[in-house]
Amino acid sequence: MVEIHLVSLIVPAVLLCLQLKGEMLSLRNWLCCHIILLMFLSPAFSLMNNDIGTRQSVHVSGDESGLVVVQTAPGKVLTHRGGSIILPCRYHYEPESQDPEKIRIKWTKESDTLQSSDVFVALGRIQKAFGIYKGRVWLQGDGDGDASLIMQDVTLQDYGRYECEVIDELEDDTGIVKLNLEGVVFPYHPRLGRYTLNFEDAKKACEEQDGILASYEQLHEAWLKGLDWCNAGWLDDGSVQYPISKPRLQCGRSEQTAGIRNYGYRHKDDERYDAFCFTSNLKGKVYFLRTYRKLNYVEAVKACEKHGVTIAKVGQLYAAWKLQLLDRCQAGWLQDGSVRYPIVNPRDKCGSKEPGVRSFGFPDKKRRLYGVYCFKKKE
Repeated sequence: MVEIHLVSLIVPAVLLCLQLKGEMLSLRNWLCCHIILLMFLSPAFSLMNNDIGTRQSVHVSGDESGLVVVQTAPGKVLTHRGGSIILPCRYHYEPESQDPEKIRIKWTKESDTLQSSDVFVALGRIQKAFGIYKGRVWLQGDGDGDASLIMQDVTLQDYGRYECEVIDELEDDTGIVKLNLEGVVFPYHPRLGRYTLNFEDAKKACEEQDGILASYEQLHEAWLKGLDWCNAGWLDDGSVQYPISKPRLQCGRSEQTAGIRNYGYRHKDDERYDAFCFTSNLKGKVYFLRTYRKLNYVEAVKACEKHGVTIAKVGQLYAAWKLQLLDRCQAGWLQDGSVRYPIVNPRDKCGSKEPGVRSFGFPDKKRRLYGVYCFKKKE
């Protein structure tokens, strides 16, 4: 191919110079002849140099082909902690003409801070899961074009946005799947009091109470269902907000409409607020322990241990109230030293007229006496 290109370039140059030679060879004609030869020969030698050590190919096509198209489910997929779920993702080519063994499928989890973490990757029969997903995820493999991911034993940390990416050499496409969890949002502050948590403290506090920091979407859904709380708390994206269902003077302005009040993104190290935590289905059961007398905190912890169980955490009590409909009009100690009780059906002498988890705050651990809520883990 290179030789043909050389001939086609050199012949016109030589003929033109011969024509000039028939005339009186002036300095001007001599210069013109050499310039013409250089103009035609330069691209020819460039072709020769480019061909050394490589194989040149020129593709001529009137249409693009081999494009991969990824399709994922609109909206959200819903499950609960401990459950199993399929993150749907399918792909096809336009036109259909690809070898499935060359397809690379990659799943990653996206975060609100534009960071991502690897979940799973597959190239033909070679498959690998990463980090906390090891042993819990694999491809569904339901025929050609199926890149759906099966996830078992779902955790609170699995909540969020997942990207399904299908790659074939230079062609690729992506789709997003949102994994949502059934659960409950609860406001939280420790014994130290309100507005004592920076962002990392808030994350840790939620985890210690069997939860995670709630997302804005989770807080918004809880507000739609009636959550009303007049203290600002951290969310998982680093913003500080609080939900108001009944506007009043003590919570902003009484003339403001109901909604979620937003303090924006705050300094994660220096500023301090409460936390909004989220928890989901329990792998076990919370129950009020029957005792012959009321107990102080240390006695309450030992009473649960004596029965082979542990004292319940705040998130566990909220999950039992919301998802297992635990209803008990008796105050009891919890793991963090607070005293609370869950009410599904409001009634006289059991607090307000709204369902919820009532709180007595953080009484003196040695002197004050109450019952206790224990947690029995599912075997």
